[in-house]
Amino acid sequence: MSDRIDVRKTYKLYIGGAFPRSESAYSYEVTDTKGRFVANAALASRKDARDAVIAARKAFGGWSSRTAYNRAQILYRIAEVMEDRRPQFVQAVVQSEGLSPSKAEKVLDAAIDRLVWYAGWADKVTQVIGNANPVAGPFFNLSTPEPTGVVAVLAPQESSLLGLVSVVAPAIVTGNTVVVVSSYERPLPAVTFAEVLATSDVPGGVVNILTGSAATVAPWLASHMDVNAIDLTGIAGDATLATSLEVAAADNLKRVRRAPSTEPDWTLDPGVEPMTSFLEIKTVWHPIGV
Repeated sequence: MSDRIDVRKTYKLYIGGAFPRSESAYSYEVTDTKGRFVANAALASRKDARDAVIAARKAFGGWSSRTAYNRAQILYRIAEVMEDRRPQFVQAVVQSEGLSPSKAEKVLDAAIDRLVWYAGWADKVTQVIGNANPVAGPFFNLSTPEPTGVVAVLAPQESSLLGLVSVVAPAIVTGNTVVVVSSYERPLPAVTFAEVLATSDVPGGVVNILTGSAATVAPWLASHMDVNAIDLTGIAGDATLATSLEVAAADNLKRVRRAPSTEPDWTLDPGVEPMTSFLEIKTVWHPIGV
């Protein structure tokens, strides 16, 4: 019988490619589905949310100007690193969602496959969404999608890995940068995902992950003037919080992906809607023959 003392881990936030402690200096206990202590997670504050928005805005220009092919390569690289860290992700899903190891393996497979699927869309979504418009005159009229900007994402509370990947990947593959508020009770897959991002090719600031309460952090993100859109998918079923966040977002004309009444089935084909929710359409006129 071992007499070693367990090395307990305290996870930090992931902001701008670094792992700072919360400005609040607070953390909270994370337990598994049987109530056993697993780790401590940083309790993000509104100052942490502001720092994350600054990091996301700073990264937006460089990320959105990369070629779609390069963004595809980077998403594929995230999938590669997740595959390499399979045991850690399986353990995190087992502890967070109470699944058997075999079912956790399937969740991980689906999350990795979803990243690869979105990587494949990177250089195709413009062709599907954009088009040449018929006009009455000697002009070319072309519509093309562009990223919205900084997107606040409330990660699903139940599906802590597949749901997380399913809301982050479509936003970043189209050139947006994101500030993610992870599941409060199930943050382990999110903080493990942050470690993958830090060791892959994702530039710092493209994805920023905050652990803590969405009810505390999300109102500041919804009302932040430098956040261009907010995804409320993660608070499915919480109509009161969703409505308050929509009102706050409306004050500064944010794009809002509304919260469904129940958490979606993340195993289904997501289609293009998660990508188009955070794209703007730019239309250009050009005279023919010039």
